[in-house]
Amino acid sequence: MPEVSAAAATAASDADWLKSLAAYRQPSLAKAVWQLVNTFVPYLALWVVMVRLEQLDYSYWITLALTAVGAALLARVFIFFHDCCHGSFFASTRANRILGFVTGVLTFTPYGDWQQSHIRHHSTAGGLDNRGVGDVWTLTVEEYLSASKRKRLAYRLYRNPFVLFGLGPAFLFLIWGRFPSKRARRRERRYVHATNLAILAIAVTAWLTFGLKTYLLIQAPIMLFAGAAGVWLFYVQHQFDGVYWARQDDWDPMKAALDGSSYYKLPKVLQWFTGNIGLHHIHHLQPGIPNYNLQRCYNNVKEVQIEKPLTLFKSLRTMWFNLWDEQEQKLISFWALRSHPLRASLRVG
Repeated sequence: MPEVSAAAATAASDADWLKSLAAYRQPSLAKAVWQLVNTFVPYLALWVVMVRLEQLDYSYWITLALTAVGAALLARVFIFFHDCCHGSFFASTRANRILGFVTGVLTFTPYGDWQQSHIRHHSTAGGLDNRGVGDVWTLTVEEYLSASKRKRLAYRLYRNPFVLFGLGPAFLFLIWGRFPSKRARRRERRYVHATNLAILAIAVTAWLTFGLKTYLLIQAPIMLFAGAAGVWLFYVQHQFDGVYWARQDDWDPMKAALDGSSYYKLPKVLQWFTGNIGLHHIHHLQPGIPNYNLQRCYNNVKEVQIEKPLTLFKSLRTMWFNLWDEQEQKLISFWALRSHPLRASLRVG
């Protein structure tokens, strides 16, 4: 009997455990409905409390503190939206589309348009030759050093934590999302316009009932806090020490999923608010697994278990990962660029 090559044996082994992930793709109506109840009920109740606090002239600082909780719940709502975009929250395509639109309105994110850019993100994550859609702007060392002063300044501003996690999310969710993307087709454009009309209808209803000022005092900080948290989560899921990036000829979809996406191990309460999205390597490996099945998948499939996950404390240093060094195959900071060999060879000032 001919011997089986090591590569073939590894491929067969990979096929076996990858097949086992299919069992976790099955949506659960009971789990989905329970998530909606335990998230939307407290979110709406919190809105009622905050509106009453404003009407009764309590200190705005109390309301502002409660908006942080509201933002955490809205971040969880976005995870439901995200699942709907992958068609995984419910078994029904129509139910996913309806909930996707509703949660998209609440998070100021048009369902159809965002869905298309996010699907592209999944197909190109970790690919240096396919950057630019649904990802964080990332330049290689050589690209940055070869860029014009204007582009380098723009990139430095973009990568500044205050911009990336503060002004950026505000612009992304409040302004950028109000317009269809360049690639948007008629269907996606309709979702954008319908989402904008629904947001406007909610704002007008709030104005006519409890007042536009009260609505803005509550909605604005909720969106800003939730947006910052959402961008941070997306950032650390693909910008961390040891992350995988490759040119198209060497790009491996398996490595892009397992090594190009982090396992962001958060405290249980934060894991609940973020809908298990920290198990991002599993999500990229099998996007069809609903958020409520991700932890069970991790617990039962040893091949996706990470010995040294990215922790909350460790993730803080990722804010200073600014450029991809193709020579060293790692992310480096602007500060490390000062002594980089390419700096001298390209004579950059």
